[in-house]
Amino acid sequence: MTPETAPNPRRRAFLTGGLALGAAAVLPLWAPSRAHAAGVPAIADTTAWGARPASSPVRVLPTPPQKIIVHHTATANVTDYSQSQAFQLARSMQNWAMDDRQWSDTGQHFTVSRGAYVMEGRHSSLAALQGGTQTVESAHCVGQNTVAIGIENEGTYTTVDPRSEQYATLVELCAHICRQYGLRAYQIYGHRDFNATQCPGDRLYAMLPQLRQAVAARIGGDPTAPVWPLLHNGDAGDRVRALQHLLVRRGATITVDGSFGPGTEKAVRDFQTLMTATSDGYAGNQTWHQLVVPVRQGDSGEAVKAVQLLLTAKGIPTDPDGAFGPGTQASVTSFQNGAGLPADGLADARTFSRLLA
Repeated sequence: MTPETAPNPRRRAFLTGGLALGAAAVLPLWAPSRAHAAGVPAIADTTAWGARPASSPVRVLPTPPQKIIVHHTATANVTDYSQSQAFQLARSMQNWAMDDRQWSDTGQHFTVSRGAYVMEGRHSSLAALQGGTQTVESAHCVGQNTVAIGIENEGTYTTVDPRSEQYATLVELCAHICRQYGLRAYQIYGHRDFNATQCPGDRLYAMLPQLRQAVAARIGGDPTAPVWPLLHNGDAGDRVRALQHLLVRRGATITVDGSFGPGTEKAVRDFQTLMTATSDGYAGNQTWHQLVVPVRQGDSGEAVKAVQLLLTAKGIPTDPDGAFGPGTQASVTSFQNGAGLPADGLADARTFSRLLA
């Protein structure tokens, strides 16, 4: 496991010694453009808050992200809501990431301060967002750093809610990201959906359905998030077979037989350990969130086979050949129509979860 993909630990440690940043921290105040469109948050880029250069070139992927992941910084709930405090936080987070974790740059793409200032995190994240077609590889969530936008929210939200101003800005930022990348509101998650962590805190995590609803009110669509089954040793059937296909896709050497026995349990535990998820051998939310990938026409492989067998189990016979051709797309569209989902022929996380229901 490389430093860039190492799990995010509890991040209070990066404040050891306070937020002192030395003489280089003296910067002119940044003023957001008065010309930005309604609903588009002002985002201070890395130059504005005085970022260090990345220690190695930032990797910009040619594909858009598939989701947004919400975090909290696990730092103090400060009462200094100024821009200078926000920029100081951004610099401190970058110093922690680069000096303590030995990452190339800040881990997340964007940060929302307690004072409701939005800052670019990793270099090139803002340019990629403005273009709407590329993703900057990040270091905020193991297993998701090439497919998810990470948003840090300053503070610790285990027993208290974010400030209303901060939350409103988070809504605005998420809606903007969704518009730019063509994401839907249900594609907003919390860090703990993927890794064994308390992030983004019990209170902020509990607000995610509300956040999805608020974003959906701005961009349209159904905000209902995927709901996954819980499978374990002793289970059998098509859902287990689909799970096995997805595990094989990730390198497991198991037989796809629809029986959840010791071999499948071990494969689940091994995968959970790799993803720093809760390693209990149960295929629940974290495991499904990490295993499921969107598949569409032109794709092939084990994930396509999983979709095809589940379609057949739902009464829509589909050849389980692992090739997502016109026939599979027609089957997916037919299922989506019947399930009240957007009939786009894309087997994404929500379509997959409905197939498993």
